[in-house]
Amino acid sequence: MTKSLASRIALVTGASRGIGYATAIALAREGAHIVATARTPGGLEELDDAIRAAGGTATLVPLELRDTDGIVRLAAALNERYGKLDIMVGNAALGGSNSPLDHFETKEWDTVIAVNITANWHFIRCMDPLLKRSDAGRVVFLTSGAPSNPRPFRGLYATSKAGLEVLARVYATETASTPVKVNLFNPGPTRTRMRAAVMPGEDPMTLPTPEEVAAKIVPLCSPDFQETGKLYDFPKQRLLSFRPPD
Repeated sequence: MTKSLASRIALVTGASRGIGYATAIALAREGAHIVATARTPGGLEELDDAIRAAGGTATLVPLELRDTDGIVRLAAALNERYGKLDIMVGNAALGGSNSPLDHFETKEWDTVIAVNITANWHFIRCMDPLLKRSDAGRVVFLTSGAPSNPRPFRGLYATSKAGLEVLARVYATETASTPVKVNLFNPGPTRTRMRAAVMPGEDPMTLPTPEEVAAKIVPLCSPDFQETGKLYDFPKQRLLSFRPPD
């Protein structure tokens, strides 16, 4: 039986653990060849083993997302090897610390913004030509409920995700007349290491697993998915339109 993503090339950032890890495996099970990026080679090697066990294939790319030249090199390598990119899942992010806005260190603020917003812009800038060479380029950026429900002491993370949402929204409008579809996915509270770090008193067993979340990301990556400029809210299990501009 033909798999739904057979022969598709899928780039997943932050793929060495959590939602990125689970999404990479889920996409591979559907036939996609995974191009997996992460900072930790060990985590990528574990992912490769899991993908192979699932009958899939992967290319591992150790990459620090603030390494702009590394993103450029990756795009060039994908162009040379495949000439296209079918799926891009922008999952990698930093949670930042819990702090009042006036207490954040400049270094931390700049680092989180660089990873959560600027790196995704570089991926758009570098991967856009490859996505447009696909017959059905699909882009999914992982966001959060933080922009619509900002809470005290989580201002850095909320700000970064709000910026990412605007970036995705603009990209969706700019690609509206192309085969590229750009959407956001809000996983909500999930049983990940990042969640445990920012919510240490929470019982992780009450939260959905990354695998449950990944199962809902895969359909947004399918050539059959024709929506663009939408947000899939996992906690509410529904697809939402972006708020219209003022």
